[in-house]
Amino acid sequence: MNTLAVILEAPERLALRALEMKPAEASDVLVEIAWSGISTGTEKLLFTGRMPPFPGLGYPLVPGYESVGRIIDAGPDARARIGDWVFVPGANCYTDARGLFGGTARRVIVPSARALPIPEHLGEAGVLCALAATALHAIKGGFARREALPDLIVGHGVLGRLLARLTLALGGAAPTVWEVNPARRSGATGYGVIDPAADERRDYHAIYDASGDAGLIDDLIMRLSKGGEIVLAGFYSERVSFAFPAAFMREAHFRVAAEWQPGDLAETRALIECGRLDLKGLVTNRRSAAEALDAYPQAFSDPDCLKMVLDWSEC
Repeated sequence: MNTLAVILEAPERLALRALEMKPAEASDVLVEIAWSGISTGTEKLLFTGRMPPFPGLGYPLVPGYESVGRIIDAGPDARARIGDWVFVPGANCYTDARGLFGGTARRVIVPSARALPIPEHLGEAGVLCALAATALHAIKGGFARREALPDLIVGHGVLGRLLARLTLALGGAAPTVWEVNPARRSGATGYGVIDPAADERRDYHAIYDASGDAGLIDDLIMRLSKGGEIVLAGFYSERVSFAFPAAFMREAHFRVAAEWQPGDLAETRALIECGRLDLKGLVTNRRSAAEALDAYPQAFSDPDCLKMVLDWSEC
């Protein structure tokens, strides 16, 4: 069986072409993808060739870990799932391309356990479930500390906005959000977004960096209260380092937040379904998957594009 997929042949060399898929196993499901999101973090690093060494990295590869669609067929052990609307966090079902992360294709074959049920009414916004779960995972990692909820978030992209919305959804006080790009300071509800140069505060308890800029660490340390925590919630292509004396004086804590786990997605889904977490307004750009070769550069370079979604309905 073949599928149409976006393929990174090499850095900055994209293609949209058919790929052969591996035969399905007994517990696998076949998902017809409706929408795929483009990540401006890890996928941008893959596109530019700046991705640090990573398990499974190599070209050609199928990117994507933000796809939603419907199960249209399944192996004998998973037939009951036909018809389910699911989130697909990637696939590794191709015979002649790497599945890193493998979700940006018209159809994918994945183990049933990796096809995670989500509300169909979310539509294209369903692609944000993984990023929302990643934000929740970052916050949950600090629940043992009383000041775990962010009081400063760096970056007002999609991840930063989700961190802010989750802080409010979990009962926290409105965080401050830093954003250097004036065009991205709009769209906040219930919290403030400011230019970091206008912020004189030096006693933040929990700083969550969603920028992926390793060069900010020394500046963030100077904004911490004694015993405060910096959470590295982005993905960093450059080496992360900092001057020790300022961190020493503040007895600074550092934490790295990795990818979400299935339990995080289940909690995120519950917050969405009860109305405490809203995903509206985060998908800003939509293009047919047939226009993928133009959509990826736009997603990575257009400052007005928060989240680009590919629509597979016409392919």
